[in-house]
Amino acid sequence: MARTGHHRLRRVAIAVLLLAPAAGLLWVPWFAGAEPRLAGTPFFYWYQLAWVPGCGLCLLAAYALIDRHR
Repeated sequence: MARTGHHRLRRVAIAVLLLAPAAGLLWVPWFAGAEPRLAGTPFFYWYQLAWVPGCGLCLLAAYALIDRHR
């Protein structure tokens, strides 16, 4: 029984890691402003660019959680 719970928790974590970038980038009204600025760059642009390595890290973490021994 504990093994099934462990697998379910792992699948939920993978789903969250894969859905986080989509949710963070598809909810445009949340980041459609110019403030705060980072080195003169409006928030709209640097927020999206910050997700490039963020997406890579989410995918890497999801891949590391996959049970490849089945």
